[in-house]
Amino acid sequence: MTFARFACLWALSTFASAVHADYVLSDGTEVAPLDVFQECDVCPEMIVLPLGEFLMGAPQGEARRNFHWDEEGFRLATPEEPYIAHHEGPVHPVTVDLPVAMGRNEVTHEQWMACVDDGGCGGHYPRDCISLPYRDRCADIPGNHPVIDVSYLDALAYARWLNNKVGADVYRLPTEAEWEYAARAGTQTPFAQGEDVTTDQVNFHGKPTEEMLGVKRPDLARRGHPVPVDELDSANDWGLRHMSGNVAELTMSCWTETHQLWSTSSVYLNKALEPGCSARAGRNGAFWLAMDFSRVATRGRVEPTARSTSNGFRILRELK
Repeated sequence: MTFARFACLWALSTFASAVHADYVLSDGTEVAPLDVFQECDVCPEMIVLPLGEFLMGAPQGEARRNFHWDEEGFRLATPEEPYIAHHEGPVHPVTVDLPVAMGRNEVTHEQWMACVDDGGCGGHYPRDCISLPYRDRCADIPGNHPVIDVSYLDALAYARWLNNKVGADVYRLPTEAEWEYAARAGTQTPFAQGEDVTTDQVNFHGKPTEEMLGVKRPDLARRGHPVPVDELDSANDWGLRHMSGNVAELTMSCWTETHQLWSTSSVYLNKALEPGCSARAGRNGAFWLAMDFSRVATRGRVEPTARSTSNGFRILRELK
């Protein structure tokens, strides 16, 4: 069976096998799949994910990156030495067997500062301004922009603070499997919106995209900075915004050079909780990168203490 036919059949089975159960929040509120809720006045908006199945990873050839960046440095790919995104595969089926809700948006600067002001986020004041490439000015990114310049350990502190707010140990970072399942929203294309996207849908950078594709694309914006989380036509079919582009997002999964072929989201969670993890997996592209890096399958290695203007995070809530 070809990958395309296998992907189609698997995608069709996602909703056929989905379990439509209701869940109860800590305050007694009942929620169902695709409901939106906000559990406290400073909590992020969350969307309940349906249970189901999907194909995780990308087949060889989906990535269109045209360069290598490794211990030998930067060099262009050639027909003799093409770029192959081995770390995005192998493609494998995953059953999402843990009920969860995913943050509708990336955690915002305002939400982070509420945690800081309340003493829950260690007094770390991330940048509210970012230097623009080739421009002698700084772009303001406060308020409803995604928080950046935060580390994996910072994100854990934010989740602990939310748990104290609701009085239950339910908020955490997503695993890679949970993140990709939410990002795909029942699709199997490189982006939830299809084979390609525009800068009206995804916040990526037009200039490196032109360089990667080898064609002029005057229709693509060159913002070079994050946009507010409710800006652009960025939502996928489940209502989750900016699962492609804007800022890269941290997960709790330990970095692996390739996918390990684990079959359920509960196994992914158990593996993420094992001790001895030296680096975590980041997902999604970022505002300054080419379109290709915003594909759903894109992944990278992130040190737990590293802070970057490219990185933010999205929160997850476990349900019962």
